[in-house]
Amino acid sequence: MLFAKPFLAMCFMTLNLFWLSRATNSPSDILKAHNRYRAEVGAPPLDWDDSLATYAQEYADKKKGNCEMKHSIGPYGENLASSSGKMSITDAVKYWADEKPDYDHASNTCKSGGIACFHYTQVVSEASFSVGCGKAKCANGWEYVVCNYYPPGNIEGEKPY
Repeated sequence: MLFAKPFLAMCFMTLNLFWLSRATNSPSDILKAHNRYRAEVGAPPLDWDDSLATYAQEYADKKKGNCEMKHSIGPYGENLASSSGKMSITDAVKYWADEKPDYDHASNTCKSGGIACFHYTQVVSEASFSVGCGKAKCANGWEYVVCNYYPPGNIEGEKPY
């Protein structure tokens, strides 16, 4: 019976770690992550959409083999992220939002040129009112995150907020 207490303690800790890691992938936590950045710029909060989540998860699952950072070219706005380490979906949202300093609202462009701030502008786009996300572990061990938005943001010529 000496081993029962440490065994139970280890099971409890493992279960807690499992739930903590899953919590950052729950729809509620994903919405909180998005809506925090949206509130900073006065954009209305997003709602969770199970259909978008299914689409995102199916696309993430298709990318398991090669973890290729290529968009689905579907009917939704889409952000992708991958990491060689542990990455929750809320980590990916933060990663996208960290592009904010590169966005120049006055000119509606990325300061660095190109599309280097478009993940951020999709996160905060007032055009979008719902989101759904998925995550997969790739064959190479990397984490692959997809979030889809409806309607799509990043509309050419329109400011996100």
